[in-house]
Amino acid sequence: MQRDEQQRVDNTRFDKLGVWVSSLCALHCLAIPMLLPIAPFIATTFFAESWFERTILAISILIGFIALFIGFHQYHRQLYPIYSLITGALIYWNKDVFGEAYEPFTIALGAGFIIAAHLLNLKLCRQCKDCK
Repeated sequence: MQRDEQQRVDNTRFDKLGVWVSSLCALHCLAIPMLLPIAPFIATTFFAESWFERTILAISILIGFIALFIGFHQYHRQLYPIYSLITGALIYWNKDVFGEAYEPFTIALGAGFIIAAHLLNLKLCRQCKDCK
């Protein structure tokens, strides 16, 4: 019984970490254009590099898959949080497809799907009555 509670806490930590990393990633992408007065400084740092953005996003997706896999496998057996994560990741990863003008909207939409996936997973794990 105590082992099940410990596993539930670990899964919750991954989901909460995923929400934070996804939120920070979205804030990073949305804040860069708003910080135009210090753009020359930012442009010379690694914060504005595409590899940095892709790394943050990849870490967010990896944490998401770990959390959602644990939730799916040990608790609820529902796939829609994973679908939400995949949808958000695809939108976010391809944020520049629609052009620079729509990038803030695609970032917000992709991050929203990723965050929603974690929140759904948390909700489903808490509701689990007959867990293995």
